[in-house]
Amino acid sequence: MRIFIYILIALSAAVVAYNITVLNFDDLLSEDSSIALIGIVGAACVIVLLSILLTSKAIDKKVNGK
Repeated sequence: MRIFIYILIALSAAVVAYNITVLNFDDLLSEDSSIALIGIVGAACVIVLLSILLTSKAIDKKVNGK
């Protein structure tokens, strides 16, 4: 499960990197740039949530003594 979570985090980082290349910094509110911004925010949320999941699993492992 832990390896799968790390793979998902890496894929999310790749999505962030790709969407940064799509951004038009001259006009951030254009159609393509707004879609890229939404993709960046969504992928960042995935990274945060998966990090929280990893932390909670580590805490659970220590509490249960496994």
